[in-house]
Amino acid sequence: MPQIARLTRPSQLSETVSKTIEQWIADGVLAPGVKLPTEKTLSAEFGVSRAVVREAISRLKAEGYVASRQGAGAFVEARPGQASFRLADDVDAADPAAMVHVFELRYIVETAAAALAARRHSAPDLARMREALQRMDQAVAACADGAQADDDFHVAIAAATGNPALQRFIRFMGHQFFDSRVPTWSAQGHAAGRAAAAQAGHQRMFEAIAAGDAAGAREAARQHMVEAARRLGIDTKDWDPAPQAPWEEEALP
Repeated sequence: MPQIARLTRPSQLSETVSKTIEQWIADGVLAPGVKLPTEKTLSAEFGVSRAVVREAISRLKAEGYVASRQGAGAFVEARPGQASFRLADDVDAADPAAMVHVFELRYIVETAAAALAARRHSAPDLARMREALQRMDQAVAACADGAQADDDFHVAIAAATGNPALQRFIRFMGHQFFDSRVPTWSAQGHAAGRAAAAQAGHQRMFEAIAAGDAAGAREAARQHMVEAARRLGIDTKDWDPAPQAPWEEEALP
């Protein structure tokens, strides 16, 4: 185990410990199958309580980096970090440069989801989207926080695809995407017109989905993502236009 500098006491000690161990694993300092040092050892080396170490190890387990063996301790997984997916913890919603990867991922996922939703939606799916839209309308009118309704709208689109894997993925990713919606619905976002502009984009997406227009829904989602990124100063010049899905190409004359 490498020499450890004693930690000061930030608000998230367990996160600092888990990130350090995660980096050791990524660097090969702790190879797959290797047993982690004991709680007592880690506690002494980091200069934190054993409760902090336990919380850090729990985090690493949840993220697929380590696994416990009853009575033997915690060991590095054979394929660490591949059992789960999360975005980097240091993504800052206020920093457009740090958010570019989040927006590119949203762009890829949400354009495809919108097209599928247009082809497969049900009446209840549309009702859920409409309800989220109404809540966002109210937030725009009151200059209030509509981030949760925004998130619910996109989750409703995912549900309308009828694809359980896609729905689970977007639901799981909802909290990861959530911070990227915050600048739109903040007081500054309302003052700059970002919330109203985003809501107009949501409305275009809904209308295309409700009309069963897969190509139009994909394009509305593409426009929505491009405009949202540009409002936050994110460069989208390398983003390709949303490609047509095979069924859209077949529908062309």
